[in-house]
Amino acid sequence: MKLLTIFTPAYNRAHTLPRTYQSLLAQNCKDFVWLIVDDGSSDKTAELVREWQQLDNGFEIRYIYKENGGMHTAHNTAYENIDTELNVCIDSDDALAEGAVSKILQLWKDKKSDKYAGIIGLDADMSSGKVIGTSFPKDMKYTTLQGFYESGGRGDKKLVYRTDIMKSLPPYPVFEGEKYVSLGWKYQLCDQQYQMITTNDILCNVEYQADGSSMNMFRQYLRNPKGFAFVRKENMKYIKSRKRNFIDCIHYVSSSILSKNKHFIKESPKKFLTVLAIPFGIALTIYIRQKVASL
Repeated sequence: MKLLTIFTPAYNRAHTLPRTYQSLLAQNCKDFVWLIVDDGSSDKTAELVREWQQLDNGFEIRYIYKENGGMHTAHNTAYENIDTELNVCIDSDDALAEGAVSKILQLWKDKKSDKYAGIIGLDADMSSGKVIGTSFPKDMKYTTLQGFYESGGRGDKKLVYRTDIMKSLPPYPVFEGEKYVSLGWKYQLCDQQYQMITTNDILCNVEYQADGSSMNMFRQYLRNPKGFAFVRKENMKYIKSRKRNFIDCIHYVSSSILSKNKHFIKESPKKFLTVLAIPFGIALTIYIRQKVASL
């Protein structure tokens, strides 16, 4: 049985998915499964995958189609169907770095333990080759994702998780009419119990698309206020920084206004801070609406 599943959520990415596929073909170790979760694409994603499945790739390709529900629901579907010990998400506009599979498998073989949730490695910019954000300090052999950022770390990182842990945690919630919940919520839950093994190897080369969620965050705020309010409330439970709590309260107030939730103070884990944040939340709401109108 394979040890690693590489899963790729895809929504109308037939123009970039071949790059991901080629990066998998180029791996010197093919001991993995590639799972594509098609989140309701209307382009030629299905046809492309069917063509690839007929070829001798050296690795198994699995394909699941689902109705469009957003990235977090594609992750839910992936976790429900993965049957390998480890998993890693490679987005449909990204490329697995050279030798990444062999590096992941060797590191896990060397340091595997029940106390570790998996491996955290580096992302690099596809065009420049530069590491996104910061690398791990030499003395940081293990860390939680939150711990890394609280210690001054920056930038997106590539996360390789134990599948049993991801399956044991609650699925991302789905809010009617919305299609976004931050993936970081589930990673935050994992942080409460486990550390990750760090590596300064580049595991993924990334390119941010103009129509990707990271480039359209203001629109996401407006379209998915319940999802954002949920994550802000969760942050208040787990993040100890008073400054960060107040920032989350501001965003929580704004998202609650946008979702027309009249009970947001009662539902807040930090009621006093939430009340203090109301004027700032109103100002943020006005700013978001103006920003989206100008895009």
